This record gives sequence, C-alpha cells and structure tokens, in this order.
Amino acid sequence: MQNKFLKLISYVEDIKERNNSSASSLVIIKDNNIILEHYSGYHSNSLDSLPITPISQFNIASARKSYLGLAISYALYEGKIRDIDDLAIDYLETPYKKIFAGTTIRHLVTHSHGLNQKEDGTIYREFNPGESWVNRGINVLMMSQLINELYGKSYPLLLKDRIFSQLGFKETFWHIKPNENLVPVIENPEVKANFKLGKSIDGTEPNLHTSTREFALWGNLHLNNGFVNGKQLVPKEVIQMATTLHSPNYKDNQLPKNGFFWYVQDKPSLKSEIGERVPKGSYQILGITGPTLLVIPEYNLVVSKMYNKMYNYGGDNYLHYLREFSNLVVDIFK
Repeated sequence: MQNKFLKLISYVEDIKERNNSSASSLVIIKDNNIILEHYSGYHSNSLDSLPITPISQFNIASARKSYLGLAISYALYEGKIRDIDDLAIDYLETPYKKIFAGTTIRHLVTHSHGLNQKEDGTIYREFNPGESWVNRGINVLMMSQLINELYGKSYPLLLKDRIFSQLGFKETFWHIKPNENLVPVIENPEVKANFKLGKSIDGTEPNLHTSTREFALWGNLHLNNGFVNGKQLVPKEVIQMATTLHSPNYKDNQLPKNGFFWYVQDKPSLKSEIGERVPKGSYQILGITGPTLLVIPEYNLVVSKMYNKMYNYGGDNYLHYLREFSNLVVDIFK
C-alpha cells in the first residue's frame, strides 16, 4: 500500500470509531484504474456479524439522489421535460397549486424549492422558490413520481435497463428484503443494527444499497461523461447536464450549490459539504448513513467511502468533517 493513502485510511477509520459505526470502506479510482480498496469492520454491531467485503452493500440514503438526477437529465435530453425552468405544476397533478406557484424543475433538483411536508402529508412552504436552500425529501418524492409518469416505469428500472445491466452491476439496487450481502444501519450503538429496507423498489424510499466499488464506478461513469469500455453508454450531454451547476443566484453566497442533486463546487462556501481546497467543477453526493462519492475531474479522480451509522459524525459541526474528508483527498492528489 502506498504510504500517501495511510493518512486518508486513518481518517476514515478514526471517524468510524468516533461515530460508533461497525463498518467502513474506501475505494479510489484514478485514471480509470482502481488504485485502492480498503474494507474494515463488520456488517453489524452484533457478535455474529459478517466481515465487510468488496460485495458488501451499504444503504446509501440520500446519495441515491445522484441516480434520480441522471434520470431527470435523461428526461430533459429526450424532451419529456421541455425546460429546467418549466413550472412543476405543468407536469404534476396536485391540489397544492397555490403553494407550488413559482416552483420550477430547477428549484426541485437544487433544493431551492422551499417546500416541506408534515407527517400527515400536508405540504407547506418554508420560503419562496429560489430564495434559499434546504434539504427536504419532498422534492425527491415529486421527481421520482414524475419520472415514473414520463417513462411508464420507475427510475430504478429505467437505470437498470439503460446503465446497470450494461455495466454489469450486480450490487446496486433498491431492496425490500434482507440478504447476507446487505449491511444494516446502526441507529443506536447500544441496539443491534437494523436493515433500512423499503416497501417498494420505485425509488421513492431510501432503500438503495450498493457496494463501495460499484458506487465508485457510478462516479467514474460521470467522470468519463458516459463513455465506458469504448462505448458512449450515456450521452455526454446527459452527464454534463446532471453535474453542471444549476442553482439560482442566492443572496446568501455561502449556501451550497447543486447540479441535479449533486453538490457542485463553485466558489467555496461555508455551508457546503465540499471542502474549500477542492477544485472548481468537482462534484459530490453523500448520505446520512455515511456514504460519500467525490468526483474531481481536474485530477481524473473518484473517491467513494462508506459507513453504516445513521447520522454523520460531528453533530452541529458535521459539515466540518465532511469538508475535511474532501480536503484531505485533495492534499494527497494535488
């Protein structure tokens, strides 16, 4: 193992221990070659748990939005959505037309929509569309349902047909039943970890599981603008649309910036999940269970890491630790 990776591995392992995760893994792809694979710990915090291996499949929570983002990009490229600035109510039937007023597809994919939903399903507005940024689940639900309506199938099935099967992915999909390769999630270190499984595979629930390697290969597909194994598997324009900055101009210049759900590095900002030393044009996706997928085109580099603990380490200061990881990657490869 090259000594330059030891600091990054030590950081990943340190956070695993601090956050009471039972598992961690790290995969690095440089110039289209896997140059590092690191697997540590066990599937669960129970004594009879299996060790983490290359085919261990983690629940990646909100990182699934990068997959939805590509489906949305396809819909725009193929004209099923006419324009990113079209109003959401032009496509979605809703009794909340007054609340949805002024909300565009752009707002929904960049977390600038201002909508939220109560436990009873009631939708309400937190701020006017485009004025601010907040990560809520309602936009994911809306866009998932829209893709289903536009294509007559869910975005997981759309991606399975167009991409996963073509890439030979066997460890990436939405799960409703447990199996020995799935890694359960620790919510309370004093309680045995539970599988985070949904009731549906339609993409509306956070039950996407993938291996660290296939997560990295998903990032590498984007890095190469859809060109894989001598074939343009995904149109270049589709990839670029998904990973290009689309956020509206905020008054608060410290808010995160997004492509189609991906966090995109523009000018470094204090409220962003991407470190200030990461080059402009890089992009990243992450989830509450600890997955991070970082793509740095300037370095021809993809880094994926996994944990299995609900809530990222650091409490109110969690953004510092998320940025610190990407900054450390940059320090190694710059």
